[in-house]
Amino acid sequence: MTHANLTPGLIAGDATLTSAEQDALRALVRLIIPASHAYNVPGADDELIFADILTTLRPQAQHVSSALAQLDALADGPFAGLTPTEQEVVGERFRSADSPGPGLIVGVVAQCYYRDDRVMESLGMEARPPFPKGYEVEEGDWSLLDPVRARPKLYRDAP
Repeated sequence: MTHANLTPGLIAGDATLTSAEQDALRALVRLIIPASHAYNVPGADDELIFADILTTLRPQAQHVSSALAQLDALADGPFAGLTPTEQEVVGERFRSADSPGPGLIVGVVAQCYYRDDRVMESLGMEARPPFPKGYEVEEGDWSLLDPVRARPKLYRDAP
């Protein structure tokens, strides 16, 4: 189910990204999940998916703005204005930077991408929410948890 059409009201403290920041973000998400003609799926920069990304990131707009400023600093100018090859180099430096920005953006991009109907259908999954029907999960090897079960307690009992 594509959630891009949902536009929740602004919460106190919510902000929006500037046009230049949106351009940089769109170029970045295109690097994170590019379109695939082989699998007939859009990239994360697709209009519907990108709109969902912007909506989902709205409450963290200040953090995203800081991350995008860091991205532009690594690019020595507007990241969106770089060639695709230059964007890949700068994107890799950004990804390995010691800051929370890349993780925040990648997490939201993946979340929004995999709730798009077209992407779910390309994976052979019914395009619907997981609940109330749920999904069948193949039974796994429960013995893989034995080392975790064998560990001593990491907590103490409450009085």
